[in-house]
Amino acid sequence: MTLSRHSSALPPAGRHELILGGAKSGKSRTAELRAAAWLAAAPGREATLIATALAGDEEMAERIRRHQAERAARVHALRTVEAPLDLPGALRIHAHPERLLVVDCLTLWLTQCLLPPAGDGLDKAGWAACEARLLAALRDSASPVVLVSNEIGLGVMPMSREARACVDALGLLHQRVAGLCERVTLMVAGCELRVKGAQ
Repeated sequence: MTLSRHSSALPPAGRHELILGGAKSGKSRTAELRAAAWLAAAPGREATLIATALAGDEEMAERIRRHQAERAARVHALRTVEAPLDLPGALRIHAHPERLLVVDCLTLWLTQCLLPPAGDGLDKAGWAACEARLLAALRDSASPVVLVSNEIGLGVMPMSREARACVDALGLLHQRVAGLCERVTLMVAGCELRVKGAQ
């Protein structure tokens, strides 16, 4: 494994990268650097961020607005689309060989599928089908995809059965997505630790 700081190395064309990390580890910023490098590498390229957050309260709404403004300032050509629930569909709709897709993030998407703010979440069979759709969309994607997610399995195990099930499901999702990615990067205090793949 190789440690580097703020690398902007490009994902290979048609290949995917999973960027994991804790809160404020630099994972979203690193994904934006990938998008900026992709855009700068050749004329005619595009980059689209697929945002999965839902504004369940005013604090979250303000957080989303702040992130949107910061992204626009850092990578002004990075277009944003909202897909809080149908992430597999969004990956298929927006895929194109000259367009990098950035998913931010898998953690929010999974939580909204399994523990939505209102109503019942997906049962085991429903989640398995949804996860299978995501993995198929990644396998079939004409776009290179950079996926951001929280590595939450290193902390204290949650008390509730539902929260524990989410932690388990996210860990398994990470393993399956990583299996489809050329590169896996772990962010620690703004530094990149290459877990899988070459520099």
